[in-house]
Amino acid sequence: MARRRRLLALAAVVGMLTLSGCLGFLGGGSVSDERLDQSPPGGEYDWNASVESELDAHITVHDDATFSAVYAVNGSEIELFRRDGLGGTNPLEVRAVRYRYPNGTVINGSELADRGAVDRTRDVVRIDLPGESDVEGDRVAFTAGSTPKRFALPTYVDGSYEVVLPPNRRASLPVFGDVSPGGATTSLDDENRLHVRWDDVQRDSVIVQFYLPQDIQIFGGVFALLAVVGGGGLLYYRRQIDALREQREELGLDVDTEDDDLGDDGPPPGMR
Repeated sequence: MARRRRLLALAAVVGMLTLSGCLGFLGGGSVSDERLDQSPPGGEYDWNASVESELDAHITVHDDATFSAVYAVNGSEIELFRRDGLGGTNPLEVRAVRYRYPNGTVINGSELADRGAVDRTRDVVRIDLPGESDVEGDRVAFTAGSTPKRFALPTYVDGSYEVVLPPNRRASLPVFGDVSPGGATTSLDDENRLHVRWDDVQRDSVIVQFYLPQDIQIFGGVFALLAVVGGGGLLYYRRQIDALREQREELGLDVDTEDDDLGDDGPPPGMR
């Protein structure tokens, strides 16, 4: 009877975890039309930057810790995910999905789901493209969440990449900024946005860690303040030690009596 109760309790816990999404057993399904058809940041994607520059991936990072991406798809599908650090993957929480045919026609996410597919499993979001697989030039775009001051994403396709940072951001100063993989070129546009470009990415991920120049000033000010406070504390501590030593000397507590304990009785017995 006790064993049965334990089994029932375990089943109840597993059921609650499954229903709450903590376990991925029932993690499949489709992305809602409402989410698929949301408006991209700025109203539309920058298709021209991707097409005219012949980029395989064009990614724009926004001020609100989100990014918009346009990918040139070299096959009939693309899988979107993030790595979980334990060797597995989690589906990328995409929204505002769009698809562009090689002739320039753009359809929204729900139309893409009808003509192809947008499915979410417990590991990835898989987008099946409606265009012909042997015709180049189709592109898929989406928006997803990022991390403040750090963009990191797996490389879903090989080839040329460009990451455009929000205005006034930089990535050149070590510790505060980092670009991976190496070999990227950078440039500034008229809106003071930094463009980081790779001609051919063959790595598993692209990472750009960036900062605002005033961040460095703030850090320098805090460091200087800590140095002043630390130096003042050290000076105060040293003065307290010196004052304590003077007090001990005035009280005669620091008189060395080691030699006096031997007395002055001459040499030891037998040596006289």
